[in-house]
Order: sequence, then C-alpha cells, then structure tokens
Amino acid sequence: MDIRTSHWTTVPTLRGRHVTLEPLHVDHAAGLRAALGNGELSKLWYTNVPPPEQAGSYIAAALEMQAKGQALPFVVRNAEGAIVGCTRYYDVDPVVPRVQIGYTWYARSVQRTGLNTEAKLLLLGYAFEAMGCICVGFETSWFNHASRAAIGRLGAKQDGVLRSHRRHADGSVRDTVAFSIIESEWPAVKRNLLHKLEQHDSEPGDSQGER
Repeated sequence: MDIRTSHWTTVPTLRGRHVTLEPLHVDHAAGLRAALGNGELSKLWYTNVPPPEQAGSYIAAALEMQAKGQALPFVVRNAEGAIVGCTRYYDVDPVVPRVQIGYTWYARSVQRTGLNTEAKLLLLGYAFEAMGCICVGFETSWFNHASRAAIGRLGAKQDGVLRSHRRHADGSVRDTVAFSIIESEWPAVKRNLLHKLEQHDSEPGDSQGER
C-alpha cells in the first residue's frame, strides 16, 4: 500500500474562501495571543484552550509532537489573513492509515461562521484524498456539549464514551466522547459540508475545543 510518506511528515497549507490553514510556527505566538483575547476561552474548564500568556508554550508543545511524528499542527487564518485559532492532526498512524482531528479552538469573532465548516472540509479532504486515510477520528469531553453537537453535524458517527480516559486542563478526570468518519462515508460527508458552506451564515454552533 502506498502510504504517501511525505503527506504524513510535512504540514500542508490548505486554502479555502473563508479560511487558510498553514503550518504552525513559533512566529505565530503574537497572533495566537491576540486571538485568545482576554483569556475567556481558556476559562471553559472542559477544554484545553491555553490562556494568552501560554501561547508560546502551547506552540512549543505542538511542535514537539510534530517532531516526534505524533501530530501535524496548523495555525488558522480568516479570509483577511488574521490569525484566529489553531487545529491539528494528531494520533497520526500511516499504517492503518488514520488520523484524529482536534486541538481546535477559534477566536470568538469567527465562531458560528462558515470558517470551521470549511476548515473541516479542507482537513477531511486532505486526510481522505491526499493521505489516503480509511478513518478520521474526533474526541471531545463529555461536558463539551457544543463540540459534541458540532462534530455530529459534520456527519461523524459516535463510536462510544471512553470512561476516565484523560484529564481536563484543571486536572479533573475526563470522560471522552469518540467520533469517527470512515472512508466510505466521506463522499456523503463532503456533500453535506459543501451544502453547509452555501448556507454558512445561518449555520449555528461552530465551536471550539475538540479533544
């Protein structure tokens, strides 16, 4: 099987009308601090969104995961080019082949817009069509109801709940809700996301905090 090695080691740049995903870099720290604003996003205890002052260490940890072959992290820019968040592929496994999409958060200004829908379209398209994945997974906290609903609206199926699976940022034990999209479902999911993009102004609930 051709596992398309370069696609699993190099972070691509993915461009759409509403969003651009580009390789995360240390130089993005100031932009991420601005996107994090006054730290309100980090106060959601069931997410792992960093406070603004930890933007640099957040990037360093993501790049360390990339160096170990565990993740492909992106910075997210809006249509005007401003940095508005982060996302990444993680638990990358080219043997299956499979990835997870998560560590996703967005500035308040772009939530409930078409940006997340298009970002997921780009990420899923690259995973299935360039990387050759047979499955793409998503995880979120049991208590992150907005994220659970948003993942479901993508067309992902809930696989189950992993009890006492991880810890939240505050140290409390987390039950993880696991979702996935498999290769045979991708054509229908793609059509669904393209349809949502056409109506993005009326699509509620794009949120932050997968994984």
